[in-house]
Amino acid sequence: MADGEGEPGVFTATALPGDPRLLPTVSSAFLGTRVFRDILHAAGVYSGAAGDTHRADVPSPLGLRMAAPGARSPAESFTLDTRTGTFSHTIQSPGYTATHQLYAHHSLVHLMAFSITIRRLDGSTHPVTVQLQSLFVPQSQDLDLTPGPDFQGAHYIYGRTLVPEVEGGPRPTVHMLWTPIPQSLTLGGEERERCWEFLTAVAGSEEEAKRSYSAGLALAAAGSLHRSHVRAWAALRRGCSVELDGPPALRQALHGCLYYLLSAVPPRDSPAAPFHGISPGGLSNGTRGEDYWGHVFWDQDTWVFPNILLLYPEAARAVLQYRIRTLPGARRNAQEQGCEGAKFPWESAATGREVCPEEIYGAQEIHVSGDVLVAFEQYYCTTQDQKLFREDGGWELVEAVAQYWCSRMVWSEEEQLYHIRGVMPPDEFHSQVDNSAYTNAVARRSLNFAADLARDLLLPVPEEWEDRARKIKVPFDEERKYHPEYDGYSPGEPVKQADVVLLGFPLMHPMSAEVRRNDLEMYEPVTDPAGPAMTWSMFAVGWLELKELQRARSQLEKCFSNITEPFKVWVENSDGSGAVNFLTGMGGFLQVILFGFTGFRITRSGLLFDPAFPDDITKLEVSSVSYLGNKLEVTITREETRMEVTETSRDPLAPPLEAVLESGQRFPLREG
Repeated sequence: MADGEGEPGVFTATALPGDPRLLPTVSSAFLGTRVFRDILHAAGVYSGAAGDTHRADVPSPLGLRMAAPGARSPAESFTLDTRTGTFSHTIQSPGYTATHQLYAHHSLVHLMAFSITIRRLDGSTHPVTVQLQSLFVPQSQDLDLTPGPDFQGAHYIYGRTLVPEVEGGPRPTVHMLWTPIPQSLTLGGEERERCWEFLTAVAGSEEEAKRSYSAGLALAAAGSLHRSHVRAWAALRRGCSVELDGPPALRQALHGCLYYLLSAVPPRDSPAAPFHGISPGGLSNGTRGEDYWGHVFWDQDTWVFPNILLLYPEAARAVLQYRIRTLPGARRNAQEQGCEGAKFPWESAATGREVCPEEIYGAQEIHVSGDVLVAFEQYYCTTQDQKLFREDGGWELVEAVAQYWCSRMVWSEEEQLYHIRGVMPPDEFHSQVDNSAYTNAVARRSLNFAADLARDLLLPVPEEWEDRARKIKVPFDEERKYHPEYDGYSPGEPVKQADVVLLGFPLMHPMSAEVRRNDLEMYEPVTDPAGPAMTWSMFAVGWLELKELQRARSQLEKCFSNITEPFKVWVENSDGSGAVNFLTGMGGFLQVILFGFTGFRITRSGLLFDPAFPDDITKLEVSSVSYLGNKLEVTITREETRMEVTETSRDPLAPPLEAVLESGQRFPLREG
């Protein structure tokens, strides 16, 4: 709905964008495709060694297009309905409509489906035929595929990826079943309406593929296949509902972000299956040569994760478990750099080994290990889930990253401080610098968290962790009262993206309001206007913190040049280059709403809030903020902040929540 009227979560157009990369995606945590595309991807299925590792292309029977033979210029429309998680294409001809619906089933996560419905609009009795134009060929450049016997009317192929990520490593297997697709479908002369359903099941084992296909068939026979998907998707959306009263473009952007981001996380009823991380372009993208090959970066932990944590902590836990599963690879990376502990890769796929095609980033952009730990710390403060750390590998990861930072620091006799030398900060215009303010601040935060967690788990705290956290250098210019980006940074030097401004949020590095303002003033004018989409959201959060509402609004406004019409697909850079369906940018944008407008800050002692929003927004409603096992409905208007506990913690020992005002007044928050 590029015109800005009507339902903000439904995007309709009469023509498709000229660039096929800007078509909407339909995906679940395990399968994803772009509409009208002849390939799909399965989570965790990569082919290619080291820097060539990319998502394996799985041939897709879903990428077909309807055509109405003989109809003179029929009216066509294309709709992405974010409320039902469904894409549709409708042809309206004199006498009938034909509708093609496509979706990734949200409770049967190994299943994607489409339907074609032909409906007669007049009293005629002649047959109506619709052609199905398909590019599907059951072969792949990345998989060694073999046909197997048909199953319950479905064709079957299976095979393994061609090249493992590391020598001697596993080559994942893909099993696919799909309903054969005819070249055309005909509504008989005596029929008023008919719907044909086509299923595609993809899984890592034959049993799972068959189980998913059979379950889909049973639902289709009962007439409830699409309805069961819509129900599951609606339940997820309800639990993660964020609504605001404000400009239509802002509301549409919000609905678009929630659709694409929630499509990337595990559904509520299949937490047991391993999760394979979130890449900048999502699961639908990432074939060789596009969207960073489908690799996982800090984008997942820093930009996307905090939103998921606040709305849906079970999915946040699955994201952390992906990092725990790849810890052995991270240990090898540290070893290869001559360090102890674990160094998470700049680009990660299935093993946790470095798969970045260019060596400099893996060698120098080491802040990613600290970014991973910030996500673990935010999760721990929000959930107090000690099981993740005691039993499920979380503590081993935290300890290993603390060891890495200690072994990566050197003592400066001259300054009597610890240095971290030869790094690339988040600002990738600079490399081989010493004491990146962001890198060192995130290392300090990692060490402080590791020490605090050790105390909570009643484990000994190595003295060097606390000593190094106290004595690491975070560059600060006493005269100008701001943080230089690194040793030797000159004010005015161009910066690629948000870097030092991240010290204020999300790192919450201790500083006065004056210093926070100076950092924003120093870096805003020198940050590349064509830089990646998430940058401006962090400036917006900074200005909201300082109650500079118009400055915050103008930074948020910059994000809109990265949102394409009509389906609200984000591009990484405003000139259209970089990753598309750029979840990182969406994650930053959503953080402006969930952390900027509300003022939420996750700390050890509580969830702080301090709302502020620009003049054109009058109300913000977040339906279920999760905190310490409780669910809160938060409604903020200009006049008041309302918090209602809709669910209390199941832990009988958990103390009830309290809202504490700056005046010291305390309000107990009980259920209802």
